[in-house]
Amino acid sequence: AVALDGTFFSKSGLITGGTCELERKARKWDEKHLSDLKSTRKKLSEELREITKKSYKRSELNTVEAKIEGIETRLKYAKIDKDSTEKLVLQLQKDLDSLTEELHGFQPQLQDINKTMAERETLISDTKKKINSVEDVVFADFCNSIGVGNIRQYEEQELQIQTDHASRRLDFEKQKNRILNQLEYEKTRDTQKAVERWERTLKGDEKILEEAKQVEQKKLDDIDKSMRNLERKRAEKFAKKSKFDEMDVEIAKAEKVLVAAAKSVQSLQKHIGSVENKMERKRAERHSILKQCKMEDIRVPMIQGNLDDVEREDQGASASTSEYSSEISTRVVYEREERIVVDYSALPDSLKDLDDMDEVHTTEEDMAKQITDLENTLQRIKVPNMKAKEKLGEMKEKLEETNYELATARKHVKKTQQAFERAKNARYDLFMTFFEHISNEIDGIYKALTKNSSAQAYLGPENPEEPYLGGINYSCVAPGKRFQPMSNLSGGEKTIAALALLFAIHSYHPAPFLVLDEIDASLDKTNISKVASYITKMKTQLQIVVISLKEQFYNKADAIIGICPDLGDCVMSQMISVDLKKYVSKKPEGEGEPQASQ
Repeated sequence: AVALDGTFFSKSGLITGGTCELERKARKWDEKHLSDLKSTRKKLSEELREITKKSYKRSELNTVEAKIEGIETRLKYAKIDKDSTEKLVLQLQKDLDSLTEELHGFQPQLQDINKTMAERETLISDTKKKINSVEDVVFADFCNSIGVGNIRQYEEQELQIQTDHASRRLDFEKQKNRILNQLEYEKTRDTQKAVERWERTLKGDEKILEEAKQVEQKKLDDIDKSMRNLERKRAEKFAKKSKFDEMDVEIAKAEKVLVAAAKSVQSLQKHIGSVENKMERKRAERHSILKQCKMEDIRVPMIQGNLDDVEREDQGASASTSEYSSEISTRVVYEREERIVVDYSALPDSLKDLDDMDEVHTTEEDMAKQITDLENTLQRIKVPNMKAKEKLGEMKEKLEETNYELATARKHVKKTQQAFERAKNARYDLFMTFFEHISNEIDGIYKALTKNSSAQAYLGPENPEEPYLGGINYSCVAPGKRFQPMSNLSGGEKTIAALALLFAIHSYHPAPFLVLDEIDASLDKTNISKVASYITKMKTQLQIVVISLKEQFYNKADAIIGICPDLGDCVMSQMISVDLKKYVSKKPEGEGEPQASQ
């Protein structure tokens, strides 16, 4: 049997249906739907705020892109100048080598000339000795008569003395007469032939001497010519060397400009990555707002495109998910939605002129409150019931109860949402504070570990909106290598990257000490020395216990603890400790031992 209100009474005694059952089901569905809609509205409101923030960053992004283009242009011209300078340096080096070879070629000739000159000087000296001996023989009587050792001494000294003693001229005249008489006597003794023989010898020697002087003069002329050529080559060499030094200075300046440009590009790349992450969040918020407007049939004035495009793009994104990853499909949807241009001309001037973010947030909250009030008004409007007159009293009582329960539930939901938002914001702030600290520190630590300023380390969240729900991308560029995935790095490079991340995390909330188990297992001697040097440098800030089997690493510790077997009645472990501070000699400033033990 079926009652007037729709209640069914079965023969078995089961009673189902009726108005109460329908109201209960309807109320259950309405509450769930209302909760979902409120949650969606809250999420879209937050996305709208993020999109508004993102719009203010577009001008900054354009400025950064313009700066990047300018730097790339300057870098290109700097590379061209560097290449031309290097070519010029190579050419100058070749010229310098050629001149050096020519200079080396003149050395044997110069040595031969010097040797010839020495021989000629010896010959001249011998000739002069012969001439002097002949003069001594010829003028022997004369020198003896005037009391000098030889004619040269007379020419140098005695002539002046003879002029000072004019009073003795008469004696000299007498001596002259006596010598003439003696010469006459000697002529009678046939001494003329000996004199003629000595004269012939003297003439021959004079001829040889003249020829030697001519040869000597010719050699001197050749030497002067060679010396002038040598001086000219030296001047050319010094001029080219000066020019080469100037080129070195220009190259050094160009290298400094290049390093500064590389640092600027690196800084801009980091800033661009941060801006791209923020833009990605803004795209997600814009997509959610357009989707909500489509679902709630909200008319949005547009200059280009419409809300139907949003629906088709969602369908395209859903289809692509089966073939590609969700990340790629989402980017495709965002790129298509960029064709939609919203018309803001209908907005009041007071809203268009808002520049302060605090004013924007205040206006947004006021609008959200108005929307909530209008939604509450719409929710209170019920569909007319044709049987309302029959059950008006009962419905009024139920309506009052329902309104009271609804108000109570709304208050509870609002408090719960507020608590959830506070917890979410606090969680986001804590995570981002930690993440930004690690991102800022890890690059410097990685450079310090590798001792190379060209090394780079980056951290990037996979989910920019809620980074703590996704993974973190860690990328490293090893010194002297191009960018490649972390999985392609060698074992030693992965170890250095892991240590950089560990020390960066430790710098945020330092632990009392760290325990590292054989971190040097995959490191070569160079990287072991770099890691030990970094730990030594940071020993005032870190306390580390290291388990190591390599002497190059643990010999720089403050203390060593060794474990070895003790052979006796039974095998037992024995511990040995050594304080290395007692055996360390003085080292140059900046060198020390890490706070570590084995």
